[in-house]
Amino acid sequence: MGQGGLPARLGLACCLLLLLGGSGGLGSRGPPPRGAWEEERGPVAEGGPWGRTRYEAVKKHLGAVGALSKQYWQYLACKVWQEGCEEEEEESSPSPGWSLPVVGQDYLEILSAWYCSFGKCCKTGDCRIVNNITGLEADLNGQLHGQHLAKEVVIRAVQGFLRSPQPEKALVLSFHGWSGTGKNFVARMVASHLYRDGLKSECVRVFISLFHFPHHKYVDSYKAQLKKQISETVQLCKQSLFIFDEAEKLHFSLLDAIKPFMAHYDNEGQVDYRRSIFLFLSNLGGNTINEVALDFWRAGRAREEISMEFLEQRLRLELQEPEENGYARSHLLKENLIDFFVPFLPLEYHHVKLCARDAFLARGLPYTEAALDEVAGMMVFVPTEEKLFSAQGCKSVSQRINYFLP
Repeated sequence: MGQGGLPARLGLACCLLLLLGGSGGLGSRGPPPRGAWEEERGPVAEGGPWGRTRYEAVKKHLGAVGALSKQYWQYLACKVWQEGCEEEEEESSPSPGWSLPVVGQDYLEILSAWYCSFGKCCKTGDCRIVNNITGLEADLNGQLHGQHLAKEVVIRAVQGFLRSPQPEKALVLSFHGWSGTGKNFVARMVASHLYRDGLKSECVRVFISLFHFPHHKYVDSYKAQLKKQISETVQLCKQSLFIFDEAEKLHFSLLDAIKPFMAHYDNEGQVDYRRSIFLFLSNLGGNTINEVALDFWRAGRAREEISMEFLEQRLRLELQEPEENGYARSHLLKENLIDFFVPFLPLEYHHVKLCARDAFLARGLPYTEAALDEVAGMMVFVPTEEKLFSAQGCKSVSQRINYFLP
């Protein structure tokens, strides 16, 4: 490790010494190390006040403490820096049956996790994976408005996938709905709760169709680049997340090119893609979803009565229509590689008000009901007669509150 790592090591060493208390018992206040003891007191003559027997017992105890402290340090150094661990173990392997005391092991786990929270500390990619499903569920419930189906499907699908010790394939979710209904919001939230660094994590890759793959004449080059990036990310990370925004604008051959990464795993001895999550964000199906929501409203039924089974079936039928979109022409649908089609319902007036409230709170600004009504009133609502759904969803709400700033 270079000079830049020295301060970190010194700081970590200090923390370790504080935890160990200088004795091998965490937090205990035992005798000083053997060398210091002998320098301060000098040799003890046989027959002195302690006696030979007690002196030998103390020497034996201090020797054990020194060995134990060395094992503590070696364990932590290997766990954090992973340098020269094999050589160290061969040179100073513990006696058979030796292991760290349970309490000490727990503290070292906490300490190494604390150190890792400030930077990279492993060779296999982003070791800052948190998989905070509880936090994800809480934030979806508190900040995602009007999307009871999306909340339920995303939580169940991601939680079930992460709990599986050996999934059969990568998890593939396809988000569908009008712009501004929360597709990007949920994708960002998933990233931030699975990885400490969120979208900035080395294990998260975001692809925007018209930005990353703008020209169809270069599709062969795009295919090679995309496959290379996915393969390298999976090799680097034990758990990867890939987000494709504006997925309906992806060339169908690009979707087919990444199909092997999402298929059932049958390649022995090769890179394992089963610990990957693919999120596709698309406006496709938005009209079908909106028609269902409107029909329920006209029938006097609550939108929460819309079931996943009913809506997903209608959504699949629309996506399979022979139109000029990558989904219909690729093999993702034909081979059933998409695990869940996640519908995002159109947002109503009171949902837009909740989005405005969140925008005020996020910026630490006071608000009134009148202000929330004004923000919602700035949006365009459709259909023309009912004026029920926000045509922009909650998009641009955060910008519109600038109108109320002093």
